Amino acid sequence: MWISLAVVLVVFLALDLGVFNRTPHRIGFREALLSTVLSVLAALAFCGWIYFAKGRRSGVEFLTGYVVEESLSIDNILVFLVIFRALRVAEEAQHKVLFAGIIGAVVLRAAFVAGGVSLLQHFEKIIYLFGAFLLFAGFQMFFSKGRQPDLDRNWMVRLARHWFPFTAQQEGTGFFVRASGKWMGTPLLLALAAVEASDILFAVDSVPAVLAVTRDPFVVYSSNLFAILGLRALYFTIARFLPRIYYLQTGIAATLLFMGLKMVASEFIRVSPELSLAVVAGIMVVTVVASLIRDKRRGSSHQ
Repeated sequence: MWISLAVVLVVFLALDLGVFNRTPHRIGFREALLSTVLSVLAALAFCGWIYFAKGRRSGVEFLTGYVVEESLSIDNILVFLVIFRALRVAEEAQHKVLFAGIIGAVVLRAAFVAGGVSLLQHFEKIIYLFGAFLLFAGFQMFFSKGRQPDLDRNWMVRLARHWFPFTAQQEGTGFFVRASGKWMGTPLLLALAAVEASDILFAVDSVPAVLAVTRDPFVVYSSNLFAILGLRALYFTIARFLPRIYYLQTGIAATLLFMGLKMVASEFIRVSPELSLAVVAGIMVVTVVASLIRDKRRGSSHQ
């Protein structure tokens, strides 16, 4: 099964980079939507394969983990949007930054999943620490609404600036440019550093959230992987609409709080994967519907 997952990963990345995005270009809404639909269908097909290969419970756990990851990744998309605007990254170059960032995330997420599962196997009580962390992250998100990430304080950006000289001008879509007889980093390299830093923070929240659903390392990693692989297309599909989803951070915070409570109370209350899936999906549906109603009412009041 791990070999099959590796084959899916290689094929997915090869098609993305070698077929659909061989040359830098601005990704329009239709192209992004089609890519998003295909990535979701691929995830559902893989879910069906897990269902028949490992059983109904594993299939439901994969789908729940995938929905949790997709829900939490929306907040990461907001961060990407801020990064690209702050560094004035051209639309035709954004895909390259995200693609390179996703490659790093694939490796990083494997390490996080392996570490998290190993800790739970050897130190059962650490589940309460994971749960407490998710509760803390959820409450912090409730009270940090509207705050924008400060790129000048981003630790990966600061390290990049310490290691390399940078030019303020972006020529082409390269991460480095030769100027004044020496190699210098471009704003794209700074954007990549910021994207990688945000993914590390995202993994710290998302991996424990999926571990609250299942401890099967294959299900945890594969659900993470499919959400990561669809993240670029999802960014280009919904980035322009995110400012209208007013209650987005509230919904994501509620998801983290639910997963944290599930972990903390796991010894006393058993929550089935089906119920977890229903709760997470319900939170996101209510979040979007409430935001659209608020947006419509505000539009009517301004007329």
